[in-house]
Amino acid sequence: MTGDHSHHDHGIDRHDHGIDRHDRGIDRRGLLTAGAGGLLLLAAPGTAYAGTSRTARAETGTAATVGAGPAALTGAARASAITAGTALVHADLHNHTVMSDGDGDPNLALASMRSAGLDVAALTDHTTLFSISGLSRSEWDRTGALANAADDPGNYTAIRGFEWSHPLLGHVNVWFTNGFTDLGGSSNMGGLYNWIVGNGGVASFNHPGREIARFGNFSYSAAARDAMVSLEMFNRGDDYLFDGWSEGRTSALNACLNAGWRTGISGVSDEHGTDWGFPEGKGRTGLWVTQNTRAGVLEAMRARRFFATRVSGLRVDATANDVRMGGVLPLARGDVRFALDLDRGPDWNGKPIRVQVLRPGVAAPVVADVIDTVANQVVRFTVPLDVAMGNWVVLRVSDPTLPNPSPGPNGHPCNDFGLAYSSPWWLQP
Repeated sequence: MTGDHSHHDHGIDRHDHGIDRHDRGIDRRGLLTAGAGGLLLLAAPGTAYAGTSRTARAETGTAATVGAGPAALTGAARASAITAGTALVHADLHNHTVMSDGDGDPNLALASMRSAGLDVAALTDHTTLFSISGLSRSEWDRTGALANAADDPGNYTAIRGFEWSHPLLGHVNVWFTNGFTDLGGSSNMGGLYNWIVGNGGVASFNHPGREIARFGNFSYSAAARDAMVSLEMFNRGDDYLFDGWSEGRTSALNACLNAGWRTGISGVSDEHGTDWGFPEGKGRTGLWVTQNTRAGVLEAMRARRFFATRVSGLRVDATANDVRMGGVLPLARGDVRFALDLDRGPDWNGKPIRVQVLRPGVAAPVVADVIDTVANQVVRFTVPLDVAMGNWVVLRVSDPTLPNPSPGPNGHPCNDFGLAYSSPWWLQP
């Protein structure tokens, strides 16, 4: 632990319940980038009313394994140990099929993800230019029909979306719209933002830093702030905190939030093969919902009530002065009391965990505190914050025994292996 003013109080959670660099080969994906439910019962913190999470099986989710039953292992219970009124659902909101540059049959994708233990899944094939390597109108309609057929309110939420794909500016996932836009209809970030807002959608900055212009360096649009709900920090097996650092780029997290965006933090598999939902180690998102329905998922996304991870079955919930992650802290300066609930079931009992408190920096986040703890308990700590030093704070959870494959500045505390990110809090006096 660093910082003279921090106070740590580790409380035990008493539930008993049961990793690659980018693939940039020349294929259809390379040609694309080079080209133009029912209500959940509410319960008090610490109860296991929603059952336990399933973890991804080690084998791939090919057609032979789709429908093969639930994963053998279980993760954490779905009820938070520190808040009430919501339950955890596991989501993968970024997936591809042969309708753009993926390899898999779209008829199998949503069933594969449900078989893998996911509760929420989206198909988000690319939109490019005039349906070249991207969605056509008929394929968009087909995506909707597949999502409607797979949707099982209260048990499994299937969503239609699309990935607006510009080879220089970057890629943006859009969900909850009746139509789609491509580079012919929205050729720049401003046009895309206007389309998303005008069509009532929510959206995400995808794999931030992979494309050179990085969303016009995250050029800010106040009108689109509420609609841009997500920043991908885990994509496939990669942690994008420092992606591109060795080539001279700044941290995407730092650049996005410092620009004024108020995104939550998500993880996705960005699946282009045939093993949707499998295997272990790909990004995914944990959403805290009042109901596992499309309306419930959209509400949680708008509230930024979610976290990024690349570990299946992981439960992460966090508060700051009793404000849930994704919320606003009515504070200019003072001590902030954090509570972090992190659990993955008995396999993680005693597992060393490190928590980094990330604050705005110039090129990379400043780490205001580092807390060493173990998994499967609630950790409580206090950190002094000052809005004069920046208006956001994020918790990063890591494995201190493993290195970050994409390290940042020499000696940076986040050069270890990331396991999860909370969505931010924003200081607002």
